[in-house]
Amino acid sequence: MFVTVSASAPVAAEAVEPAPRPRRRFRPASLVPYLYVLPGLAFLVVWTYSPLVQTIGLSFVDWNLLPTSPKTFVGMDNYVNVVQLPELHTAILNTIVYILAFLVFSLVLPILIGLLARQVKGRARTIYQALIFVPFLITPVATSAVWRWLFADQGFFAAVMAHFGVAMPNVFRDPDLAIWGIIVIVGWQMLGFGVLVVAAGFAGISPEYGQAASLDGAGGRTILRRITLPLLSPTIVFLALMTILLSAQWTYPVIDLLTQGGPTNATTNIYYLLYQFGFQNFAAGTSSAAGVVFFIGFGLIALLFIELQDRLSFYDN
Repeated sequence: MFVTVSASAPVAAEAVEPAPRPRRRFRPASLVPYLYVLPGLAFLVVWTYSPLVQTIGLSFVDWNLLPTSPKTFVGMDNYVNVVQLPELHTAILNTIVYILAFLVFSLVLPILIGLLARQVKGRARTIYQALIFVPFLITPVATSAVWRWLFADQGFFAAVMAHFGVAMPNVFRDPDLAIWGIIVIVGWQMLGFGVLVVAAGFAGISPEYGQAASLDGAGGRTILRRITLPLLSPTIVFLALMTILLSAQWTYPVIDLLTQGGPTNATTNIYYLLYQFGFQNFAAGTSSAAGVVFFIGFGLIALLFIELQDRLSFYDN
């Protein structure tokens, strides 16, 4: 005996109903990766973003840094005063000179030294690169003390020049020579950092490309121009960006120890100008306004480099 079930029976309707989705349970283990990031994020907020917000707030007030002194809201007056200051124009011009000069010490010379170091084999290459990197490890205080003696009236360079009958002036008291003295000192230290980064970039380039090109008849200059430098372009872009963003910061301690921005603002830069506004003139509003202007300017430069990085860089992939 057979039983026939029609298509319209309730059994068929129940068979096509989707099964209920299981509810996702909260698992404490899923928070573990975020806990590793939390300390770094907390320090970033406390030491970077919080001071930045406070600086932006101080740029709209007039305050002399005394806790008992009231803060007077002045709106955009601090920004107007900063733009009109002749000291700012001098500091910006000096900063540009520093950047252009340091590009030689952080890009041109490290690439040349890196190419020469590739000709050195074995442990001698490591020793060669380490000797060049050592100045970067010396503190600015010790560096400034040594170079002050070297450039002094009775110092080493003056004695050498006197031996040849040439009188050498005091470099750090001459408005025309002081900035070049700062460039030599800071550039001497920056050279080691540039050599280290360029050496790492060269280490990441496979020698097989040059060997294959040489088998096809390419010479050393062609391999350098068509293969080595294009593959080194990410390193070059990185060093150029770091030089532009950090030149003023690297020169600040040497300027403060040797020239204090003088003579006649010949060696000052934008970082030292912020220090003078804030802690010598006690003009917190003016210093903050200048800091915000420089932050926006360097931020735009960084965004420009990030945007152009794909166009200026050639990756080995």
